[in-house]
Amino acid sequence: MKFFTTSQIRQLDQYTIEHEPINSVDLMERAADALYCKYLQVFSYQKPVYIFAGPGNNGGDALALARMLLNTGLTVKVTLLSEGKLSSDCEVNRQRLAGKYPDSLMEMNNEFFAPEIPRETIIIDGLFGSGLTRPLTGIFAEAVHWINESGCEVLAIDVPSGLHGENNPDLSVPVVKAGYTFSLQFPKLSFFFAENAKFVGKWEILEIGIHPKVISETGSYFSVLEKPDIRQIIRTRPEFSHKGTFGHLLLLAGSKDMAGAAVLSARGALRGGAGLVSVHSPECNRAIVQTAIPEAIFHSDKNQNMITEFPDLGNYSALAIGPGIGTKAETAEMLNQLLSQLKNPCLLDADALNIIAQNKHLLGKIPAGSILTPHPKEFERLFGASSNSFERMQKAGEMAVKYQLTIIVKGAHTLIAQPDGQLVFNNTGNAGMATAGSGDVLTGILGSLLAQGYSPNEAAKLGVYLHGLAGDMALRKQSEESMIAGDIIENLGLTFKSLKTE
Repeated sequence: MKFFTTSQIRQLDQYTIEHEPINSVDLMERAADALYCKYLQVFSYQKPVYIFAGPGNNGGDALALARMLLNTGLTVKVTLLSEGKLSSDCEVNRQRLAGKYPDSLMEMNNEFFAPEIPRETIIIDGLFGSGLTRPLTGIFAEAVHWINESGCEVLAIDVPSGLHGENNPDLSVPVVKAGYTFSLQFPKLSFFFAENAKFVGKWEILEIGIHPKVISETGSYFSVLEKPDIRQIIRTRPEFSHKGTFGHLLLLAGSKDMAGAAVLSARGALRGGAGLVSVHSPECNRAIVQTAIPEAIFHSDKNQNMITEFPDLGNYSALAIGPGIGTKAETAEMLNQLLSQLKNPCLLDADALNIIAQNKHLLGKIPAGSILTPHPKEFERLFGASSNSFERMQKAGEMAVKYQLTIIVKGAHTLIAQPDGQLVFNNTGNAGMATAGSGDVLTGILGSLLAQGYSPNEAAKLGVYLHGLAGDMALRKQSEESMIAGDIIENLGLTFKSLKTE
């Protein structure tokens, strides 16, 4: 699903108003109705509600929501804050609320007075939406500070007030810390960045009926993976197929004391569907790998403790290299020789990336179309430091285009930066996957998909989504604390089934 910048969203709203057609205040009513229905699904009817509304259209949404909640019989109080004129639709909803429930509305102009409310109150933040471009000051900053200190559960409408829709270079400014954010029609780019999580909380997207034609015709560099996207990628296996049909992956992984990285990657590759998996690793890992994964073929390096060579590449459908190989000089030279010979896209992870970071000239040797899978620190070593996640995203996009690579920056909402400039976020996975070996499993899955003939972009999207969804499946039986990388592998079968049957 593609999504848009805040400036584009304003244009989409305006197109909907003009071409549905619908009055802007009626579109606001539709948004408020979506908020109302979701509120009643998530929160208790018994708890009192206190709403902070601002002077713009976000405030208008909040006022309309207040009226609907009051119509249902909930206990609702509203404070409308302004330092001057209200937007026209906000004014309409102020009049509607004041006309029907005059005792529920209090207005504060230029001076903030802290309300007295019970601790069990649900606070709804409708001060400012995603179009905010400056830090909050005055009574709005005072209100945000009070909300954050209240100890109450907080719901933000569209975006927490004070948080910008895209880049937030200074998070020391006042920003509402919401436990929930109900985002209208689309997620906001800032939701996908780690430093903003403490403000956004758990977020959900609410459909408000933006015109489908303008959504379809408006271009965007941003998208988030959803199940229908993945179902379009995943292939049906032919009835008359054999192990050769699904490719042969060569996996260069492991060194002395790091056999586990090779085992996890190879198991991920086999469960990911590769017909054959060959593991090239030092001789010291032979017994471990062949005992742990009898389904894999083992190729021993001439060196007892590290990888210093590679087999004839012509025998394999795809190559994945990096998990646990170390960064010794002999291994670095092997990677240099390997990249000099490679003609087809490969997958580079972990220590392969660390070697390249130490030898930056190797970046230019990576075959176009290859997949890199750095975590944020590895990305920083490769491409330089970033001041925040937004800047890192921009840099990933630039490097993917420059070197014609698919760069997967791993994290809670893993970013896939594509060679065509598209930036794709994943929305599967959970905190239990922050465990040793999880990245090795992803390497195996991605390498497996490349071996099966998926394009690098298809493999990246399908692999990242599968990996996260398998983690979500594992969480049904495990806890976030107890999950290990092997649990992700063991749930890949259920993950494939769910994509084909649900």
